[in-house]
Amino acid sequence: MGVNIGLAPLIAQLREDLAFRRIGSGLEALETHRSWLAAFDPTQENAAALFGIIAQWVDIGFAGPELLRDLLSRFPKQSRACLHLLDYVHLRMAEGLMAMREEEFEQATRHLQFVQSMEDEVPDTALLAVSSFWMGRCLRQEGRYDDALSYTVKGRDLALSLGYEKMAAVMQVMESWLAFQKGKLKEAGAILREAERALSDTDDFISRGNIQSAYGRIARRQGRYDRALEHFEASLLEYKRRDPHHIHLARALVNTAYVKRLIALRTQNAIDQKLAHRRSGASTNGAVEQVRSERSQIQLLRAEALAQLSEALGIYERHHNHRGIGSVHINYSYLHLDEGDLDRASSEAAEAFRHGEEKRDSILMARARILQCMIENARLEEQIDEDPERRVHLAHDFAHDAVECAKQTQNRRLLARALVWEGLTHCNAGSPDREAARRCCDAAIALLRPSGPLYGWEDLENLKSRLSHSGQVDAALHDWSKGLTHDKTFQQITEEFANLLIPRVWEREGRKISRVAVRLSISPKKVRRILHAAGLIREDRQRMGVER
Repeated sequence: MGVNIGLAPLIAQLREDLAFRRIGSGLEALETHRSWLAAFDPTQENAAALFGIIAQWVDIGFAGPELLRDLLSRFPKQSRACLHLLDYVHLRMAEGLMAMREEEFEQATRHLQFVQSMEDEVPDTALLAVSSFWMGRCLRQEGRYDDALSYTVKGRDLALSLGYEKMAAVMQVMESWLAFQKGKLKEAGAILREAERALSDTDDFISRGNIQSAYGRIARRQGRYDRALEHFEASLLEYKRRDPHHIHLARALVNTAYVKRLIALRTQNAIDQKLAHRRSGASTNGAVEQVRSERSQIQLLRAEALAQLSEALGIYERHHNHRGIGSVHINYSYLHLDEGDLDRASSEAAEAFRHGEEKRDSILMARARILQCMIENARLEEQIDEDPERRVHLAHDFAHDAVECAKQTQNRRLLARALVWEGLTHCNAGSPDREAARRCCDAAIALLRPSGPLYGWEDLENLKSRLSHSGQVDAALHDWSKGLTHDKTFQQITEEFANLLIPRVWEREGRKISRVAVRLSISPKKVRRILHAAGLIREDRQRMGVER
């Protein structure tokens, strides 16, 4: 095909295929013109407009950022003053996408804001709809969810005003995600169903995969892990129909691995309960064989999760995506933490933070710091360090950093998680600051309350339990000082006093059970039993992760 082809028919087809989500048709047309793109002439009429349209197709999956970079180099800065305004706007759109692909979201936002500022000058509603949608995507990545929703809804409405229901449906998928992030699960589900109906007869497999992925996240938030797994696996199938190396495929793999970890934790908790029943003398007919089978299932789930994370890492590295790579390291770290391998967990969390720091990604940095705080608290809990004071300081520093990073976003759940772990760290210190811990707890609850049921917030329940136990201490001592026994025997009061005293002595003795036993002349077994009952030494091992 010659270089001097008329571009108007090609532009018209590509625009229409985008609007009605005829993805295969558009990709085929672009493949037909690949040789012409190699000799792209920026001086040809409508060349810049075609470049802007191609950028939208690169976003969908055509070619890659290398093509964008090559075509962009053919529009040097000094030649742009000669461009028509609409052509220049298309050029800035392409530059915005280029910055998005490089995770330079502030830079991308500046390009897209310029496009938005031309709203009254540019008679191209479809272009403005897409730029609004892309603005929403940039702001979402930065954790600015309210602003992201405003732009996403604007893009959706502009698309609908043109009669582009299917284009609007793509934008509704992100609108649903933002509703989900605000805890509005019913609203998110309703928006998804509407988008699903609009796209069901298209070959836009990426958007269809996004819908299944969003359903999976809603189910996971509700604790319906098996259902979540079905949706994530369905999203994998949709993505693979378009591209076996698509970046969204990596995200689905991470989500699937994460749910498998949660199922493994739930199974482990069930095993722990069975073993506790067995120790209490309850009937255990068939329990041993069942526990053996469940342990095998846990190992299988963990192996599958690790394999899927490895596959996701390969895809993210292929795309040079720091947020994705960091997310994989976060999930690796949680798996190692579940197994008690704190050194490897710490290494993976530090690597995740490094990737977040490189791109100034507040969300990723906050998630990594929360995890590092959890690991330091685990070291304190396991009493495996000769310098517990250093661990306390590290945990406090990580918690503080996590809170500060989370405050840079509008992710309420992320900030609440950081506050919970700051509160738990205050409780775990050698000299607990319960007032500070209570302030953290109250702030976290205030952030989460609008989101409805707090499913999966075991860490928050643990913090509330510790603070409640502290209040019981004050009340009990007050009653005893007045001679109030509440019809309890001396033996019962002695046992209750031990339950109150031993945790305090344990904290003052550097969280060393052996020291408490020597100091109070009691058996280490009794110390451990009382600490476990108080929730200070947990056997459940369930440490939930942070949602993206």
